[in-house]
Amino acid sequence: MDRLLDRGSDKWTAYPPDVLPAWVAEMDFELAPPVKAVLLDAIERDDLGYVGRTEGMLEAFAGFAERRLGWSVDAEQVALVTDVMVGIQELVRVLTEPGDAVILNTPAYPPYFRELGRPLVEVPLVDGALDIDGIDAAFARGAKAMVLCNPHNPTGRIAPREELEALAAVADAHGAWVIADEIHGPLTFADETFVPWLTVAPRGVALTSASKAFNLTALKLGLIVGEPVARLSDDLRDHAGYLGVLAAEAAFRDGDEWLDETLATIAANHAALPSLLPEGIVVPVPAQASFLTWLDCRGAELGDDPAEVFLERGRVAVYGGVKFGAPGAGHVRLNVGTTPELFEDAVRRLAAALTP
Repeated sequence: MDRLLDRGSDKWTAYPPDVLPAWVAEMDFELAPPVKAVLLDAIERDDLGYVGRTEGMLEAFAGFAERRLGWSVDAEQVALVTDVMVGIQELVRVLTEPGDAVILNTPAYPPYFRELGRPLVEVPLVDGALDIDGIDAAFARGAKAMVLCNPHNPTGRIAPREELEALAAVADAHGAWVIADEIHGPLTFADETFVPWLTVAPRGVALTSASKAFNLTALKLGLIVGEPVARLSDDLRDHAGYLGVLAAEAAFRDGDEWLDETLATIAANHAALPSLLPEGIVVPVPAQASFLTWLDCRGAELGDDPAEVFLERGRVAVYGGVKFGAPGAGHVRLNVGTTPELFEDAVRRLAAALTP
């Protein structure tokens, strides 16, 4: 705990030391040894310049995608960008016109609401699944694109192939784009199957990164994959992080063992959650990937933003569901990407908050 409190990242500095942070999407584990080694080596060589050669990283990424996701990636259709959110912004800018509406499936990752620069149409999930008819209707009313978050943030659900095929069919029928945010794809659990968007819609576009799976958000590297990369400015790579390239290559090439161990810990935390949660709080959609889980607290009668109650009474910081759109009222997002001890402490604090 002392080592974690020494961290200067947002997760560990946003609240006082007596608050257990379980909100933002950072994990608490040590870096994968291959990643740590390549970063230390770069520092020893004083090698902290702009992005240079990327062939090794792209080869490692293609191998990782094939090996773990069943996805054959064409390196000629991969563009580097600062991070996935910046990539989504750029794609929305080049694939749509000002005034064109973009569909979000709520509850949705909060930055989508404030950073896309286009009118937004909310098509809420139905029992955690995509509302294909609702999406079809939104496209028919003039929406030109949709941001697909798969695996989904905040629920951790993976869209099955038949659902993605139905989505591809309605998007094609309306000449619309689906921009697939797949940053949590590498965090798919061992007994689940993640279906990359480009294996369903070859002319589509997807975004991914090593940042969530290997806890590397500070290093600033996202990857855009698909035909639309030809429409993007070559200058985007100049804003990506060189250390991100080095770390991603090491992670994609040599990080499988660390990732498997990390996923086992996260999956075990998820599995233990239902039996540990206090009465009145449920997991509405069991996670199939990622270290995030979506808690329905409406039965506990804590109001539209239970996160405030958990912070005040339990001294645990979770992400308020109201930030994820209207369907998030009465919900919170909990980060379980930590040690079993801290995970159980977080749940105990949630329970303590139910007693005024």
